[in-house]
Amino acid sequence: MTAQLIVEFTYFVLAVFIGIEVISKVPTILHTPLMSGSNAIHGIILVGALVIASTAHDTLTVVIGFVAVLLASTNVAGGFVVTDRMLEMFKSRRPGGPSDAP
Repeated sequence: MTAQLIVEFTYFVLAVFIGIEVISKVPTILHTPLMSGSNAIHGIILVGALVIASTAHDTLTVVIGFVAVLLASTNVAGGFVVTDRMLEMFKSRRPGGPSDAP
């Protein structure tokens, strides 16, 4: 169990470093559209976290599963907030424009 835990922790650390490198190379102007486009992936991550949490048997895996579901839910909700703000930027601010329609 210890060797497997070390291997999985190594994968996690490498994924964190790769994620930071990939995100830091994205231009600022593309960050918001990429975030809103990745909401579907975040939804899949949430489903995966729910499946993993539902099969937990001991206290440690229940806690880790709960944290995974909590973080994935926060990620999905934040993605929708970013998408909503991005779409607000494209609405017309002129009186009588399409945004003033009932």
